[in-house]
Amino acid sequence: MQEKKSVLEQHIAVFGESGSGKTVLVSSFYGAAQEASFLKQSLYRVVADDIGQGSRLNRNYLGMRDEAKAPDATRFAATSYAFSIKLKDPPSVKAAKARPFEALRLVWHDYPGEWFEQGVSGEEEATRRVDTFRSLLGSDVALLLVDGQRLVDHAGEEERYLKSLFSNFSNGLLSLKDDLLDSGKPLAQFPRIWIMALTKADLLPEMDAFRFRDLLDLKAADHLNELRSVLAGFVQYPDAMSVAEDFLLLSSAKFEPNKIEVSKRVGIDLVLPVAAILPLERHARWARVQQLPAKVADGIITNGARLLAAALLGKDHPGVLGKVLALINPDVVDEAAQIAGDKLRELNQQAITKQNYVTATLTRFQMDLDRGEENQVLLRSLK
Repeated sequence: MQEKKSVLEQHIAVFGESGSGKTVLVSSFYGAAQEASFLKQSLYRVVADDIGQGSRLNRNYLGMRDEAKAPDATRFAATSYAFSIKLKDPPSVKAAKARPFEALRLVWHDYPGEWFEQGVSGEEEATRRVDTFRSLLGSDVALLLVDGQRLVDHAGEEERYLKSLFSNFSNGLLSLKDDLLDSGKPLAQFPRIWIMALTKADLLPEMDAFRFRDLLDLKAADHLNELRSVLAGFVQYPDAMSVAEDFLLLSSAKFEPNKIEVSKRVGIDLVLPVAAILPLERHARWARVQQLPAKVADGIITNGARLLAAALLGKDHPGVLGKVLALINPDVVDEAAQIAGDKLRELNQQAITKQNYVTATLTRFQMDLDRGEENQVLLRSLK
């Protein structure tokens, strides 16, 4: 997460084998946000920074909605999508100037699954693979996709698929390690939250986030521990890291013969709140862990996190923001991260009434995450 002029960037990295639904996922995320029903009730708009990318993603979505046609599969396509989350205009120039940022930007890094499943074909492709991974090192959150169709195909022997999946991820990451680490020195910037995400969740209607967690523990615990160990070898102070401790169900649509119901989505509306809010609450928690040096805690709680915290609490005016940005301790961030229940709904309603759309949007994100847990679509780590 980094501050860039008046736009606050959040990065998310998406990893999945070929056919796991990455293209459908990002198409559903963007296309659903272009629907008239979404634009009518939402406090923000999702705009693709690259017009051509936006057109392709919306075309993919419309093809599913209107023609029951799934997007063509991509191979070795390393793509980053940048989406600007444009908030509604505030009611006055004064209010506009007081906002801590004009917009959020979500940068979605799609890492080719083939690079985890097979070797590269030559030096040029090897270089491209390393460069692609470097581009996503600033991500706070990574989604590691588990393909629901593959689980269905391996019903009763899911461990065969899961062990292969996690071994491929571990080995693929290890193959990059020497090229990514300078003289073997662990990285400060590296995704620290690795969420296990079940794609095509509509194929497993009895599955919820708890059962998904239990399935992975039952069938692939040792291989997940190996993956945790591999990832810990990349990062400075791996105590400030969550790997396979958060679980999310995702379904881009309900697929039936000659019919794709894009309105029947699961978890897609949580991707943006996960990218924006989850690092905020997790960073605050980690910064309270006493064994982490103060300078590390300060590095984890970035200026962007502090801006989000101030905005979430409704403290979005320059005087307060200056104080927030000067803090090393995580108190303000922690206060924002722990808002829940009636207090959260009250803050959200107050922000809407005052047309404070920054706070209204961020409190809405927090409410979405809470609702995701209530519906057992999301399971957040307590670490």
